[in-house]
Amino acid sequence: MRKTLASFAAAGSLALAAVMALPGSAHAAPDCNYGDFCAWTDANFGGQRFNWSGNDHWWESNIADEDSSWENNGIPGSYSFVGVWASAGESGGMTLCLAPGDEISYDAWANDSGDSHFWYRYFDCTD
Repeated sequence: MRKTLASFAAAGSLALAAVMALPGSAHAAPDCNYGDFCAWTDANFGGQRFNWSGNDHWWESNIADEDSSWENNGIPGSYSFVGVWASAGESGGMTLCLAPGDEISYDAWANDSGDSHFWYRYFDCTD
């Protein structure tokens, strides 16, 4: 009996070590296609994901005012910054401005506030 318990303990330790040794994801936001802007309904890139490759002046009802995580996986260069707006038609104030490669897993001020977005040339999301 003692040998069996020792074997189980050793096997459990090896299994735990194997799990701890798994490499973590270098890219925290899952499944945002290259060139897209993505928003998730839950924090930490959870819930339903929405992808856009261009501007959207009026978000669909299941993401409008439901956004909690964001990623700009846009291609660096012309029009590669994304501004998220509190109202349709890029109005109501900008809630976020994301540079290419930016991932925001949660932002209390911007949470559940987005209704539209627009791609810009500059980091301050103007023009």
